[in-house]
This record gives sequence, structure tokens and C-alpha cells, in this order.
Amino acid sequence: MLKPLAPFPDVNHPAALDAYGLAPVIDGHNDLAWTARETAAYSVENLEKDSIFQTDIDKLGRGGVGAQFWSVYTPCDRTEAEAVQYTLEQIDYVYRMIERYPDTFEFARTGDDVRRIWSEGKVASLLGAEGGHSIGSSLGVLRMMARLGLRYMTLTHNDNTGWADSATDTRVHGGLTDFGREIVREMNRLGVLVDLSHVSVETMRDAIETSSAPVIFSHSSCTQLCGHPRNVPDDVMRLLADNGGVIMIAFVPMFLSSEYNEWFKGGRVGPRPAMTVDHLADHVEHARDVAGIDHIGLGSDYDGFDDFPDGMQDVSGFAVLIDRLAERGWSAEDLAKLMGNNVLRVLDETSAASISSLS
Repeated sequence: MLKPLAPFPDVNHPAALDAYGLAPVIDGHNDLAWTARETAAYSVENLEKDSIFQTDIDKLGRGGVGAQFWSVYTPCDRTEAEAVQYTLEQIDYVYRMIERYPDTFEFARTGDDVRRIWSEGKVASLLGAEGGHSIGSSLGVLRMMARLGLRYMTLTHNDNTGWADSATDTRVHGGLTDFGREIVREMNRLGVLVDLSHVSVETMRDAIETSSAPVIFSHSSCTQLCGHPRNVPDDVMRLLADNGGVIMIAFVPMFLSSEYNEWFKGGRVGPRPAMTVDHLADHVEHARDVAGIDHIGLGSDYDGFDDFPDGMQDVSGFAVLIDRLAERGWSAEDLAKLMGNNVLRVLDETSAASISSLS
């Protein structure tokens, strides 16, 4: 069995080294389960090193990842029954992966779980459903998935649900419907975080207004720097700060650079536009400046896209970003907030609801 994560990831700056001793990197979004479905028939074998994926145990160690929200995802074109099935299959994949590599992964639900597991040199593993269609429009399914350990649900994916508008579909609801607000309230009661990545701006505002608990964006970036519809405008980030939530900045190039996005939409014709860690660092710093240092995090989307900033093509890339931010003058304490402490606060604030509701 491969030894658990190395004491330090691939960083050099003293502030970066200190930060990795203060907090785990908590990644808001990783699509390994879906990619394993599509390319490896859900096999959990050969994840130690040099895997075919952007994510494996060695790469996680070199990136210093101490906690991971594993995305459980279903394409929007599936029926509601299929969506529930696919989501459960991927929850099963995460459970089997943890069982296969018990020296590396351990299931987590609470902030205290994450802290303990990280302190033992393992990767705390949490579940996040990508797309509200995952529950098949059923509060009962939502409740059962919460019992299985679901800790966030993205209200939509690329298409609208019957109760919420997506950022990348034609608006039909004007935000959340009454049933959508009921789902948000039930998620609050269960301690399932409301994830607003992928949703329309109107849905973002409605959900923040409705939610009695902090919300998150598990993998989004900043509209002010790149006008992609998946990004978050400044006024919503200010509402997020008032709500106590966290925006976890995505590493996806289309969300980081308008030039790259236009190149991608045009079929990737011609040379790839420059895409460096500094593009990502700019979004992190913009979110910090607008929402505040207590309301930012990281949500990579590794194994969900085939290209990332130079030198960051797999999950070891977290170390590249943390080193670069340290070079830009970030303190170890502020880096630790970004890396994981802000998300731990949100988990702490919502865990009590989850435990009491499901006991």
C-alpha cells in the first residue's frame, strides 16, 4: 500500500510551506468518479501513481490536497430515474475507492472529520452532487442521499431543472420556483450545502435570499475578469459575503480568460492562448478583494476538463498556485483561509443541522 500523503507538497516559498501546516487544501470539485465511469468502467484499481487520470494518490500528495469534494454527476439529458441511478453509482464508486485505499482516503461529513483525517495524513473524502436533477425532483431522494453523506448539491448543471434556471440555458423560471425554494430550505435543514455554481444570476440571488445557511460556489470564477456565464458577478459575491458563504475559484481556462474562451468556442483553431497560473491567481485575488479573505476557496474541476493553466495539468497543480500566491505576498494565515479554513468554517456551521436532522 502506498504511503499516505507526504508531509509537504511541491512548494518552495516559506509562507507556502507554513500554510500547508495550518490547513488542508480542500478542493471543491473533482470529476474523477464520472471520468472513471467513462474510461475505466468504474474501476478503482491503479490509482496509486501514474494513472490515466488527472487525479491519483501520488498527484494528490504532491498537490498537498487534504480534503476533496468528489463530484457525483449525471448528464442533463438523462431521465430523472437515470439521473438518480447514475448519482448513486458514483457515490458507490467513492465508497469503493475509500475501501480500496484505506491508508489514503477516509469518508468525511463534518469539519472535525476533515481536521482529524488530514492530521492523520489522509485525504478526507466528501460528496457533492453536480446538478439538482440528481435527486429526480424528489425531497425523499435528497433526504436519502444526505444519509449517504451528501454534503453539497449544485442546484443545476448546464440545463435548467424544473425548479431552477441554469447559467447556460434559456431562462424560464426567473430564478428559483416555489419548489426550488423548498428544496433550498430542506437542504438547509439536512446540512447539505447549497452550491450555486452553474446556476443563473437570478437563481444565485434567490438562493442566497432563501438560504438560512452559508452557500458555496464549488467551482466558479469572476465575471469581472472573464465574462463567461459560469462566473460570478461582483454584486453576488458581496451578497455571498453577507451570507457567510465561500466562492471556490475554478481552474478551468474558459472561466479565467476571455481570449481563451473565444478560442475554445471557435473550435480551438490556431495557437492556444496563453494560460498561466497568474490568470488563476488574478481571479483568486479579485474574489478576495470583493468578497473578503474569509469567503474564498479553491474548486479545481480536475478530471472534468482536458486543459488547465501551464504547469497545473493535474491535481499536483495546487502547489503551483499556493507557491505563486506566496510570491505575490500572501501570508501563511491568509493562504490557509483560502486553502481550507474558510470551507471548514462553513462545514462547522452546517454540520450541527446535518447531525440533528438525520439522527
